[in-house]
Amino acid sequence: MVRSTMRLFKPLFGIVLMLLGFYFLGKNIFFTTQAYPWWRGVAANLSVLSLCAGVFMLVFLRSGARALGWIAIAVSIICVFASSRAILNPTSLWQFLISLVAMVWGYKMLTARRSWF
Repeated sequence: MVRSTMRLFKPLFGIVLMLLGFYFLGKNIFFTTQAYPWWRGVAANLSVLSLCAGVFMLVFLRSGARALGWIAIAVSIICVFASSRAILNPTSLWQFLISLVAMVWGYKMLTARRSWF
């Protein structure tokens, strides 16, 4: 009885985590469109892409290759400070990281067959 209940709640909890991550991500990120020197736009895009890639690497890669995920997250933090175009308002970078982890982990719970509990 407990296993069948957990099989039901795992995909539902995955969907809830994904929606929660999308909510926090969409609510708190703003991008400005002012025309500044060309490197600021590249740094803003690179910061978001490298943070997403880093979170995906941390969740989906094996333990030996997870250092690449931490490197990508460090590059993202550096790019956010180098660019003034990505505005995380009123959230911090850690809340952004947590929302991405919630989305990725929810997707993994939704699609994985083995139990995490």
